[in-house]
Amino acid sequence: MDLAAFRALAPLCWRAPSAHNTQPWRLRYEPAAIRVGWDAVHTLPAADPTGRDLRLSLGAFVETCLIVAADADLHLEYVADHDDRWVGRLRPTTHRYSTPFRAIDVWERRTDRGHFAAGPGPDVLAAVDRVARRAGGSVRVVPHAGRLGALLRTADRHLYADPAITAELRRWLRLDPAHPNYHTDGLTDRCLALSRPAAVGLRATLAAYPVLRPLGLPRLLAAADNPLARGGTVLALVAPDSLDQAGQVEFGRVLMRCWLTLHTAGLAAHPLSQLIDVAATRTALAALLDVAPERLLHVVRVGLPTRAAPRSARRVGGGPPTTS
Repeated sequence: MDLAAFRALAPLCWRAPSAHNTQPWRLRYEPAAIRVGWDAVHTLPAADPTGRDLRLSLGAFVETCLIVAADADLHLEYVADHDDRWVGRLRPTTHRYSTPFRAIDVWERRTDRGHFAAGPGPDVLAAVDRVARRAGGSVRVVPHAGRLGALLRTADRHLYADPAITAELRRWLRLDPAHPNYHTDGLTDRCLALSRPAAVGLRATLAAYPVLRPLGLPRLLAAADNPLARGGTVLALVAPDSLDQAGQVEFGRVLMRCWLTLHTAGLAAHPLSQLIDVAATRTALAALLDVAPERLLHVVRVGLPTRAAPRSARRVGGGPPTTS
């Protein structure tokens, strides 16, 4: 196996998405395979106690690796093999991984928290739904009625009221370009679409969290932002019944294919995971969609961006792909 060739592609593989941009992936190069796992230091035990977002991000990373390798004419396949800190292996195979996507799609895809001029049309909605249905799931449009806005505020208020979750968020926020990890990981002010005064204000507010929390800070923070007002359509990725942990990793691969399908149609996505991170809002959202709560894996706002979003930081650097 040409390990050197794959190592050269690592910067592109690291463009996969992860919650809070923690980039939890870990690779171990072996003589005949590349083992895929995660680093506990880069997980979110408070905000993601079940590991759902971790497993989705691992699946997205695996899919990204396969796409990037295929575009470089490296023939790899993924074999699941779950244990303590590993989910599977990338190993040589005789055939190129079949995918409609290119490394340039991986490089150009971005999370966008800005304004959207319009939501996806029926053809794009049908296309992403087909991607999910091939794996036994579906993609559903979430009604925008006032109920959804109320659920978002409830979810945000609940999360901001939890000191452990808020402390974890603070750990991954990069609200000042002088932050030592501003160019390596986490959520920057630019990627959060915050103005300089807004970033300074948020940093000061969260620094005073222990004092301000009993005075109603969670409610104020929850009311400070309404992503639904910035346009787009809210979509939910619905999993098959009884999806186990290995299945969640596989659906992370499905999620990556959905995001790239949206990207190649000229659209961008903004995750609204808080809706399913809180039990009460997850149950209410499931009722709106008439599905079991445990089948909701991912919620995202999708639309046509009004301007290019900033590129999020990565610990493994690199530039655009040069493969043909």
